[in-house]
Amino acid sequence: MKHKVTRIIDGDTFEISPNWEFEGQTGNIVRPRGYDAPEWYQDGHRAAKDKLENLILGEEVELKNPIKLTYDRLLCDVYYQEQKLANYFININTPKRL
Repeated sequence: MKHKVTRIIDGDTFEISPNWEFEGQTGNIVRPRGYDAPEWYQDGHRAAKDKLENLILGEEVELKNPIKLTYDRLLCDVYYQEQKLANYFININTPKRL
C-alpha cells in the first residue's frame, strides 16, 4: 500500500495519509529505519529536514517491515521510488542503523 507524505516533521520523521496499521494500532507518523538525522538543536537539522521535504513531501512512499512503535511513530523501512529512503541519507551525520 502506498501512502502520501503530508508533512515533514524533521529530517527523519514525517506524516502520511492514509494511516498505517500495526499490531492493532493506527497512526500517521513514520520514522524511517536506517538513518538518524540531527535533532532540532544540532547542526545540520535544517539541511536534513529540507532534504527530506524536497525529496518526499507530497509524494507516495511504501512502508515495509514494521519494527515497533516509538512515541506513536511507526519505525519501518520506507521506500521511495522503489529505493530505501535511508539510501538517500547515508551522509547525514553518522548513519545509525536501526
